[in-house]
Amino acid sequence: MSTKKIVITGGPGTGKSSIINALTAKGYTCLEEISRQVTLDAREEGIEQLFLTKPLLFSERLLEGRKKQYFEADTLKQNWVFLDRGLPDVLAYMDYSGDDYPRQFRTDCESMPYDTVFILKPWKAIYQSDAVRYENFDQALQIHNALVKTYETFNYNLLDVPFDTIDNRAEYILKVIQAM
Repeated sequence: MSTKKIVITGGPGTGKSSIINALTAKGYTCLEEISRQVTLDAREEGIEQLFLTKPLLFSERLLEGRKKQYFEADTLKQNWVFLDRGLPDVLAYMDYSGDDYPRQFRTDCESMPYDTVFILKPWKAIYQSDAVRYENFDQALQIHNALVKTYETFNYNLLDVPFDTIDNRAEYILKVIQAM
């Protein structure tokens, strides 16, 4: 059995993690977003906002973590594994911020494809900043556009998740992949 890797992506504050939590509660295997942990680990090293002060180092750590998740998904022997963001997210954020990255970042994205990618649009009604999410809503829109552009560069057909309750959004994703 080959595990299908299903990415749920979108800009900050779009409900990705809430949907991942809902899918986990329904018994599905999900791999959580790692950027908060990378940020918190950097704070323990004395770097308040690693993405802002050392974006390449932050992105390298994210890429490594997401590569580990990619390979971990293969070991789980499940029909589907849901991932809160994928490797191309790293490039999209670097493009959004205007930072350069090594060619290896693109090579990694090309060599580790996902089976399906769902994208969540920014939704002003649910958007909130917090101690780790520093972007405002307009920046979230710009990040969304960078994500769309990056995933399309790698020939992904992005599937939009409609605005709705968390449970209905999770059910929508499940219905779509069950129909594939």
